[in-house]
Amino acid sequence: MAFRAPPRWAAILVITASSFLNYLDRQLLPALAPTLKSEFGLTNAGYGLVLSAFSLVYAVCAPAAGWLVDRLGLVRGVVLVVALWSLAGAGTGLTAGFAGLLLARALLGLGQAGGVPASGKAVAVYLPPQERALGTATTQIGLSFGAIAAPLAAAWFAAGWGWRAAFVVTGLLGFVWIPAWLAVAKRVTARPEPDPRPGSPREVAGDRRLWGIVIATVLYMTLYSLWSNWTTVYLVEARGMTEQAANRAFAWIPPLAANAGGLFGGWVALRMMRRGAGALAARMRISAWCAVLLLGTAAVPWAPTTAAAVALICGSFFLVTAMSVNVYAMPLDLFGAHRAALATAFLTSAYGLMQTFASPLIGAGVDRFGFGAVCAAGAALPLAAWAVLRQMTAGKAKPGGGNGPGGDR
Repeated sequence: MAFRAPPRWAAILVITASSFLNYLDRQLLPALAPTLKSEFGLTNAGYGLVLSAFSLVYAVCAPAAGWLVDRLGLVRGVVLVVALWSLAGAGTGLTAGFAGLLLARALLGLGQAGGVPASGKAVAVYLPPQERALGTATTQIGLSFGAIAAPLAAAWFAAGWGWRAAFVVTGLLGFVWIPAWLAVAKRVTARPEPDPRPGSPREVAGDRRLWGIVIATVLYMTLYSLWSNWTTVYLVEARGMTEQAANRAFAWIPPLAANAGGLFGGWVALRMMRRGAGALAARMRISAWCAVLLLGTAAVPWAPTTAAAVALICGSFFLVTAMSVNVYAMPLDLFGAHRAALATAFLTSAYGLMQTFASPLIGAGVDRFGFGAVCAAGAALPLAAWAVLRQMTAGKAKPGGGNGPGGDR
């Protein structure tokens, strides 16, 4: 008998494809960073400022984008954000100077501010609580495969058509995705929710537990940002590889490990909850395990070979993603489908604000002290994040997270 996934997972898989495009458009810049640094005359600190142009707009606009997706409903909201970021991604390839590059990345941040909140809302709309970390992991696979594809696409386009073609072609793929999403969303029914009284946006924004998750996200996702944005630079500057060799041989492997880590974190949460653990207790335990093991990130620069360093980077990326899928599922448990995009948007905003300030600091730290000091500092942050979560998320979420019926698509 052929295996058939439940219809709810068909919708999640299509949303995962949008996550793939999200990170493909976003991660082309890090993959092409050495070329762009040369073309625009950028230092590592200047490259960090380009990342900040994206991240600041991404962070500031995320709560409004999450509110808008909740207001418009999932179907229309996700079409809007994908169309906007696709135009901005294609526009990056048409920039004529440094100011144009900053503007294009800022507009990309505006569109992508709604991407992760929309994915979080899809997970809450279609999946029950015990499947939500796995659903978050699935959408994370889309992000990770986008990160895997970006250096490969960068190497291929740069060799044949130049870096500008990479941005234009990949940006326009979003307009191929939109009709597929509309077709699937029309056929898949949202999951009904038990509580018809969603909390107000003000109640969501004032919840102490949400702010604990936000602070923790700022801390541990700094390590996620390090491997998302600086792996190619590390391989070129610390390991002496060329950009094309680094992208073809190694830079695509750590995101693959992140995929496995996300699935592992979701699978462990599912098993723990099926055995009777509460959602928050399961997610906290997984986060603690990951945080302790992530102390090993400090060893990356001291690896004897490039392959060994990449293996350690893979382990770090695996663990931080296993932690991430559970932390990102926490707001869905607390607030449910009706406020899922808004609640997730606070984490999106936190990640963007962290990158706004951390990217230039990482760049300046690499320029002055090297990757050894940066990795050592990053290794301690997940454990600090877990301590914050333990302190501030005390309290039991209501069944269904205070959400309403799942008809807000």
